[in-house]
Amino acid sequence: MDAFTLSHALVDKACALRPVTATLLGVPGHDHRWDDFGPKGAARWSALLEDTQRALGALDPPSDRWQRLAARCLGDWCHLEQDRLRAGDHLLDLNSIASSFQFLRMAFDVMDTRTPEGWENVCARLRGLPEACATYREGLAEGLSRGLSVAARQVRAALHQGRQWLAPEGFFQGLPGALRRSGVASAVLEEKLQRALPTACTALEELLAWLEHGYLPRSSARDAVGRERYLREARRFLGDALDPEDTYAWGWREVRELQRAMANTAGGILPGRTLPEVLQAVKAPPFPVAPTMEAFLAVMRERQARALSELDGVHFDIPAPLKTLEVRRAPAGGSLGAYYLPPSEDFSRPGAVWYARQGDGPVALYDEVSTAYHEGFPGHHLQVGTQVALTEKLSRFQRLWDGYAGYAEGWALYAERLMGELGYYEEPAYVLGMQSNQLIRALRVVVDLGLHLELPIPADAPFHPGEPWSYALAVEVLRTHGGLAPDRAESEVTRYLGWPAQAISYKCGERVLLQLRDALRARDGDRFSPRAFHARVLDSGPVGLGLLRELVLEG
Repeated sequence: MDAFTLSHALVDKACALRPVTATLLGVPGHDHRWDDFGPKGAARWSALLEDTQRALGALDPPSDRWQRLAARCLGDWCHLEQDRLRAGDHLLDLNSIASSFQFLRMAFDVMDTRTPEGWENVCARLRGLPEACATYREGLAEGLSRGLSVAARQVRAALHQGRQWLAPEGFFQGLPGALRRSGVASAVLEEKLQRALPTACTALEELLAWLEHGYLPRSSARDAVGRERYLREARRFLGDALDPEDTYAWGWREVRELQRAMANTAGGILPGRTLPEVLQAVKAPPFPVAPTMEAFLAVMRERQARALSELDGVHFDIPAPLKTLEVRRAPAGGSLGAYYLPPSEDFSRPGAVWYARQGDGPVALYDEVSTAYHEGFPGHHLQVGTQVALTEKLSRFQRLWDGYAGYAEGWALYAERLMGELGYYEEPAYVLGMQSNQLIRALRVVVDLGLHLELPIPADAPFHPGEPWSYALAVEVLRTHGGLAPDRAESEVTRYLGWPAQAISYKCGERVLLQLRDALRARDGDRFSPRAFHARVLDSGPVGLGLLRELVLEG
């Protein structure tokens, strides 16, 4: 057996234990099932990791670089997953954006709803939702029994989301209408759906009641997770060791530099006006604004199509299946913003950018153009889609399951900057929007580290110098210095507090990519090729930042 064979088998076994992840990855055969989110499921997951580690140790010596890379990535992943289980971090599986709680709805987002078979799976998953809720509750209850609980702020955010899902205009009550609009409705399917839906909704209502009355009173009043857990999470997200104090100081330097750049850009847009005044002005005509969400989505689709067409074979080598990219509106009830969901393993389901927004518009475009390049092409769509397509170089585990936010989000943020270098922000307001998004990511570094490690705001900082961080100050800095609306700023800070160290992955990953590009440009001189650099990074697959340095520089 070699590393590729072992990795292929592992994906099948992992999908059997994590059917929701299989659905999100587009691996067929699991859409009717749920994970066991409880202690028994965790025990089975741990056993799979132990079996995989033993099998890794028994492998024949790797025959080439791709086999060596596959074995190393698999070993690193097993180590990090076992570390998570040993620390009990899996028992803190509740936050506002990326916990198993959100999977209870997101599992349906990418399911097939265009065929009768797809709707059979939807009905089966609805029928299984009570058991999924029960095992999820068991996992959280196990955490409580060990003295482990998430912060009350995360519980309240989840409760708010769950109530939106169950509202008359929410996701679950909208399923019958979605079936009727699908074009494949039948009396049999409608009856199955009508029978499964009340039971599923009751199970969710009961879970919400337990979260409110059984979990919330025992939740932590403290938002910060502390240094020990934060560094564990940073290692998982970055795939590299973190010096938090050095990173915190660098984050503040980035904040200052970006503020200066934004002030210069704003001065060219509306001379004599302050930066906050310009940021407010570009949100309304005569600056670019889409009047409705449908118009906004149409603009984003056109942007993606143009970039894909013009950059293929010039700065990137784009696999043919990636030339299809969907842009869709997300169901209500999640954190505000945009996100990307990858193509299925066989590309029968294309990659898609989803936008979660309140209301129907108007939508200011000044900061949405760079977000489109981040979530779509040449950001996540190119990065994730390329790794799925690299069947000859990457193992199935690397292509579908493995991943580090430092690599993925670092690439996507680099893509935003690169599109500026390539001239794709033709309006000065779009340049300001890109810089604004960069500033938000820099503020994430200082806010996330400052809140979780309870670091003081530096004495020379441009915001409340010398004071300790708090939730209110974090919201304030995103509003006053980041230009976010109050509800978006509150959603962002709640996200950081519930997902420690993920927020720093964007700028930390981009920092490494820019350092690598500079190093190769200095080493190769006139022989340096941006297209070759991009190919080298993308061909590495979803590796940690430490390993990425080795692969790109030694290549």
